[in-house]
Amino acid sequence: MYKIMTIRLYGAYTPGTRNRNVSGFSEITKNQPEKSLLKKIHSATGHNNRGVITIRHRGGGHKKRYRIIDFKRNLYGISAKVAAIEYDPNRNARIALLHYINGVKRYIIHPRSLEIGSIVSSGPNAPIELGNSLPLKNIPLGTAIHNIELKCGRGGQIVRAAGTYAQIIAKEGNFVTLKLPSGEVRVVRQECYATIGQVGNVDAINITIGKAGKNRWLGKRPTVRGIVMNPVDHPHGGGEGRSPIVNIINQSNLFGRSRPVTPWGKPALGMKTRNRKKYSNIYIIRKKK
Repeated sequence: MYKIMTIRLYGAYTPGTRNRNVSGFSEITKNQPEKSLLKKIHSATGHNNRGVITIRHRGGGHKKRYRIIDFKRNLYGISAKVAAIEYDPNRNARIALLHYINGVKRYIIHPRSLEIGSIVSSGPNAPIELGNSLPLKNIPLGTAIHNIELKCGRGGQIVRAAGTYAQIIAKEGNFVTLKLPSGEVRVVRQECYATIGQVGNVDAINITIGKAGKNRWLGKRPTVRGIVMNPVDHPHGGGEGRSPIVNIINQSNLFGRSRPVTPWGKPALGMKTRNRKKYSNIYIIRKKK
């Protein structure tokens, strides 16, 4: 029987447990990861090769190891049994351990409602069942899919977060039209592979951190708002008391900026950041919301 994913609520026993909730981990069946599918992961904490911080607010966090996930699902025609469902510290989705009949073990992203003991497979002739990986041209219209390839053979690159799924809404020529979780509608080549079903752990969106310390466990350092800095540190800084970022009365540079900006003076808060000349723009039919 498949266990429903739950959220564990806390009472206000301490300030850190007030309004706090965490995953119940009820679907986890194995606590120790498969050793052959582990590798070290080095955290650079936002520094580049010269030691300069290029990504702010990173550092610390609990030590973890990377689970090698099979995003390609390229053991075509070989069936596998779902042996366990495990926790992965590197993503908010759960992972499923597959035991193939030829002795190979692989991790995949756990689809919602996929049970222990289920049989999954991949390839053009795989049945249209939960957890199976097929080319997009072989999947019926309206089917919920995840772990979708953008380039044939590269492996799934999009729709891999907890609770997400895309839908096939049309097929025409060599391309299949997909509606993505962001609301974007785009076309992908019909030979690209995708996995049937929705990604599990759908309650991940309902988790409340509860205290600043938990973000430190996750490797996230504190963020300071630009408006409370000095003018030398941020374009929003300075002023007397609580001064606004944008002065509505007078748009002159003497009394405030015309719009919010980053610490380096580029437009922020709502500015589109996608490159207008990006090669894949031709595949996007409708932009994301």
